Amino acid sequence: MSDRKILVTSALPYANGPIHIGHLVEYIQTDIWVRFQKQRGNQCYFVCADDTHGTPIMLKADAEGITPEELIAKVEIEHLADFTDFGIVFDNYHSTHSEENKHFSALIYNRLKAAGHIHSAEISQAYDPVKEMFLPDRFIKGQCPKCKAPDQYGDSCEACGSTYSPNDLLNPVSVISGEKPVEKQSLHYFFNLADFTQMLKDWTTAGHLQPEVINKLSEWLESGLQKWDISRDAPYFGFEIPDAPGKYFYVWLDAPIGYMASFKNLCDKSGLDFDEFWAKDSDTELYHFIGKDIIYFHALFWPAMLSGADFRTPSAIFAHGFLTVNGEKMSKSRGTFIKARTYLDHLNPEYLRYYFAAKLSAGVDDIDLNFEDFAQRVNSDLVGKVVNIASRCSGFIKKRFSGTLSANCSEPQLFQEFIAANAQIADFYERREFGKAMREIMALADKANQYIDDKKPWIMAKQEGLESELHDVCSMGINLFRLLVVYLKPVIPVLASNAESFLNIDEQSWPTTVTPLLSHTINNFKPLMTRVETDKTDAVVAASKENLEKEPAPQSRKFDAIADTIEFEDFAKLDLRIAKIIKAEHVEGADKLLQLTVDIGDETRNIFAGIKSAYTPEDLEGKLTIVVANLKPRKMRFGLSEGMVLAAGPGGKDLWILSPDDGALAGMRVK
Repeated sequence: MSDRKILVTSALPYANGPIHIGHLVEYIQTDIWVRFQKQRGNQCYFVCADDTHGTPIMLKADAEGITPEELIAKVEIEHLADFTDFGIVFDNYHSTHSEENKHFSALIYNRLKAAGHIHSAEISQAYDPVKEMFLPDRFIKGQCPKCKAPDQYGDSCEACGSTYSPNDLLNPVSVISGEKPVEKQSLHYFFNLADFTQMLKDWTTAGHLQPEVINKLSEWLESGLQKWDISRDAPYFGFEIPDAPGKYFYVWLDAPIGYMASFKNLCDKSGLDFDEFWAKDSDTELYHFIGKDIIYFHALFWPAMLSGADFRTPSAIFAHGFLTVNGEKMSKSRGTFIKARTYLDHLNPEYLRYYFAAKLSAGVDDIDLNFEDFAQRVNSDLVGKVVNIASRCSGFIKKRFSGTLSANCSEPQLFQEFIAANAQIADFYERREFGKAMREIMALADKANQYIDDKKPWIMAKQEGLESELHDVCSMGINLFRLLVVYLKPVIPVLASNAESFLNIDEQSWPTTVTPLLSHTINNFKPLMTRVETDKTDAVVAASKENLEKEPAPQSRKFDAIADTIEFEDFAKLDLRIAKIIKAEHVEGADKLLQLTVDIGDETRNIFAGIKSAYTPEDLEGKLTIVVANLKPRKMRFGLSEGMVLAAGPGGKDLWILSPDDGALAGMRVK
């Protein structure tokens, strides 16, 4: 057993939806690294948890007619099933909605408060007048105040990486109701991040981060750190702040603390010493694997919180890039926004583990899943190069030599060359240069196949007097296969385990020293991996399209940029009707809405339309307009809206309902 003691985490998946293949980049990357550490004999623990708090959880549970606790319990089962089936093995999987997390969240908060790093202040906050609730940052969208990118969330910009207050967002809109938020006063609690400016400048440049991340953080540090709002108002699903009734910890405060909570849960079950890994003077190793979109929280807020609360900071934070599919962002309309379970319904999970490994580096570059390349790489490397060696040689060993390998290692120099490669491959794994490790392993596979091709055992088998040479060559092939498999074991553990069963050997550790299998009996060979078939990858895309049509994402009624393009078939689904406005009236309590009764030909409909700024009820009665007649009815606090009136214009008084007799409006943007 090595002296190294390592605690590893992946970012916590949010408990309001399923795992998709974009998520899997991180969990597969982490699992490979952890498996490698364990294979090397290091004492390594991998913990994770579901991130369960926040308004999105509360709203989704309400929509499903269940409690938030019931929702997160159900999602945790689904998440764990997906992870398990992809070969991702946690030493402990927990929940942020746990007693351990409640304890550590309060402890860290109270320590920070006692040290003078927490203060409270009245703030003006976005409030949804329709839903009658304060809006979390992620439930407000608008234009980034820094780079002016449209359709950005209220806390950070995905285009330029800036963070900001939702109050700074340009042209904000509530994602829940589509209405413009109003401002409302509320007492909030803040973490004074700027108190840790010098500490963070030192920490971020002390070898804990990748070069690209250091450069980005230096920009944020130079521009000045802002105070961090760590509280949210009721209604909110989370932990109430000590001595602050009706105020809750913001989900991003207790989410990273979930790493500590999950490990504490493991310690209580297994007898590990929590303080050995988390105390300020700990000499153990702590690593966080995260996506590049949450660097700010993990590399600034998190180490500052830990330092201020007298805990150790991470040894390193490893950020990775995003996943694109066929060269583009994962797309719901194209069927490439693929759920983990959809993939599992059609394809071997170890295909994806290997493909991601072949693409991953120690950097933060995005990686692309190209299905044509995916099939070619898996079929060529795993099936054609690695598994093929065992397939080619085992038949001769079984039929001609009763399943027993030769007593002679005919190519000791070649065997030692394969052993000597372990140091370089281990270095690549350690530094998360998985793509380089895969190339090194496949170069060895090419040498093994070249050896077999040069010796031509299929010709030897037909010639008299070459039994001994045939036995040696095929036994050598099996021994080289054994080494290839042990090097690939962190990546494709199921194939490796099945190969160990075929080879009739115990579980293999890292081969720093190993002797060949001589006079050793192997078991019958069974196919270890089949080829990727195009119809299977096509089925994944097709199934994803179908699923996403059934589960459309909620859309705001207002947009600041042209949306993603749609197919003609999508447009053809719209039932656009010329309708006569029979009656129009004001809506009590609504600043922008008018209630319309419209005749669409075969029935009348009640529609609430946000056009009060441009029209009075008297202006509208008797007019013809165009409505979307097959829009799903929407329950509002004023009543049921049974369609949508189409209008155009920049807004305010400059807003015109689309009339069939007014061709000048053709081509204007729908609002």
